[in-house]
Amino acid sequence: MPRSSASTTDSAKSTGGGVQSLERAFDLLERMADAGGEVGLSELSAHSGLPLPTIHRLMRTLVSCGYVRQQPNRRYALGPRLIRLGESASRLLGTWARPYLARLVEVTGETANMALLDGDEIVYVAQVPSKHSMRMFTEVGRRVLPHSTGVGKALLAGFPDAEVRALLQRTGMPAATEKTLTTPEEFLAALAEVRRSGYAVDDNEQEIGVRCLAVSVPDSPTAAAISISGPAGRVTEAATDKIVPVLKQVATELSEALASQNPS
Repeated sequence: MPRSSASTTDSAKSTGGGVQSLERAFDLLERMADAGGEVGLSELSAHSGLPLPTIHRLMRTLVSCGYVRQQPNRRYALGPRLIRLGESASRLLGTWARPYLARLVEVTGETANMALLDGDEIVYVAQVPSKHSMRMFTEVGRRVLPHSTGVGKALLAGFPDAEVRALLQRTGMPAATEKTLTTPEEFLAALAEVRRSGYAVDDNEQEIGVRCLAVSVPDSPTAAAISISGPAGRVTEAATDKIVPVLKQVATELSEALASQNPS
């Protein structure tokens, strides 16, 4: 008896060795994330080019698995089961980054960190400490607001000013120290300098006596930055000129390593 024709449906067709329905489902999840996490079927159809019946079938499957939930207004939102996947992926991203952070420590002598933008907050996902005994605020799992950190500036420099203003309005700009930037105008001016120079500086803004240099990781699958932090007496202007090129080189190498883990 011949097998059913299921092997010729879109649930089993493959494109480039992949299963088409899976590719479409993940594409829809990515489009939902790009849209802020909540969309309607008609929006998904317009942006994905898929027919409504196909989208409806895929979304029904994602809802039943808990990766999408349907709102009372009939729109679809990213579901809670994605949180667990995201947390695991963040930990793994930190694991991949550690050898690169270790090289930063070896070259600069200062503590190296990797951080992600998670919603409106910065979360540190990896760290290799300096051999020096000074303890600083950064530690894996720590969450801080982006306006007072070098990694926050490095990450938000890639966003339009209007989006940055909206984020600052949601979070506020509390002062961690007397040097913290506390107005949107000051912060946007700092981001303009980051875009010009290619790196960000936290000059005693999160912790008095600590200076941090940070750069974003190019083409990271999620917004990420790496940094070094140390006493202001060691991370001087002269040291900055030597450290920043190393930071940029390591960020590029880390970007290439992440791309090899996620081939297109």
